[in-house]
Amino acid sequence: MKVSYDGTKFNGFQAQPKDRAVQNVIEDVLKILTKEDITIHASGRTDAGVHARGQVFHFLTECNIPIDRFAIAMNSRLPDDVMILEAKEMPLDFHARHSAKRKTYRYSIDNGKFPDLFGRHYRLHVPVPLNRELMRQALSYIVGTHDFTSFTSTRSVKPHHVRTIYEARLIEEGPIIHIEMTGNGFTYNMVRIITGTLLKIGHQKLKPEDMCNILEGCDRSLAGPTALPIGLMLMDVSYE
Repeated sequence: MKVSYDGTKFNGFQAQPKDRAVQNVIEDVLKILTKEDITIHASGRTDAGVHARGQVFHFLTECNIPIDRFAIAMNSRLPDDVMILEAKEMPLDFHARHSAKRKTYRYSIDNGKFPDLFGRHYRLHVPVPLNRELMRQALSYIVGTHDFTSFTSTRSVKPHHVRTIYEARLIEEGPIIHIEMTGNGFTYNMVRIITGTLLKIGHQKLKPEDMCNILEGCDRSLAGPTALPIGLMLMDVSYE
């Protein structure tokens, strides 16, 4: 299944014993529909406050709901901030995380003097003008296969932080800036830390070429701060 959600009122995707999580909400609805205790497996976890347009998850079920009716049945029971977009029957060896080939994340910044009232839950407001060309130059340094330890939270438990970024681009829509990255995977807080570093470059507190030195240093303390979750969105997950 492909799902969109507004992460504003969620404490992340992963199931929580007490706090509201996207996984809990979806599993509760699946139990109502299928009368089964179902655990869903997502392409990846998103943190509290992070949004998704194209999160993917899978699960096993023996229910007889027609596949073309599954999304409609779920959406009629899900809260307004979660929407199933697509349901497909897949081979048994499919796995939403392990089978994923590419993921695209977008971080959105409102660089206007005053924030757009209707986009305030989905964009980080930065009222001080940013040098967008310097930020665009800096993005070019992260394309390719690198060790992204410098751009990874120190709380990461992964054995290594080597990832491949296929595309990294800065998109302008008037005062709105979108930083979009497509890669084979992302480390914990990677997009938000890269964004925080780009903001320092946009304010000319770092130079674009510093991005290369930060990458090679493999030290979290070299990079900028972790940007707030509000502007981050998982846009798409691609499979073969």
